[in-house]
Amino acid sequence: MINDIQQDVSQRMLKTIVALKNTFTKIRTGRAHPSLLDQINVSYYGASTPLSQVANVSVDDARTLKVTPWEKVMVGAIEKAILSSGLGLNPATNGMVIRIPLPPLTEERRRDLVKIVRAEAETGRISIRNIRREANSEIKEALKEKMISEDEAHAGEEQVQKTTNQYVKEVDTELELKEKDLLSM
Repeated sequence: MINDIQQDVSQRMLKTIVALKNTFTKIRTGRAHPSLLDQINVSYYGASTPLSQVANVSVDDARTLKVTPWEKVMVGAIEKAILSSGLGLNPATNGMVIRIPLPPLTEERRRDLVKIVRAEAETGRISIRNIRREANSEIKEALKEKMISEDEAHAGEEQVQKTTNQYVKEVDTELELKEKDLLSM
């Protein structure tokens, strides 16, 4: 019983860390990275389709992304989608290739991004603590139903707390890395 709860806690907390890392990769650091365009959808024959399914997105150099559509008719639609994405990017089309230069980040913008990253990290910590609270509730419910002893319940809560501390520390490590990345350009 306790092992099942502990396994569930570990899996859910790991998913929280993965989600946090994905969020962090979408926050731009001034370096080109194909994941910057992951949330962009393009109108492809009337259907809203992710950009990665209608074009190849690659890094041209440290500050430029290169988008190569698979069909020539998609160039205009992709360019329009990038402009209207709210990312502040200005694509430049050269025949079948769309190049997207990333402007350098100002000091003020870096500080704003650090605030955003800290808020995302706090959201991750809250999520992890909520998972801990739910697990402790399950343990108390099992104790109330006489499925486990008080000693097992106490040991289970300690185990859940250790796991929580481990994942909160991982959130802090990811936050520190991202802050360094944002401020070091």
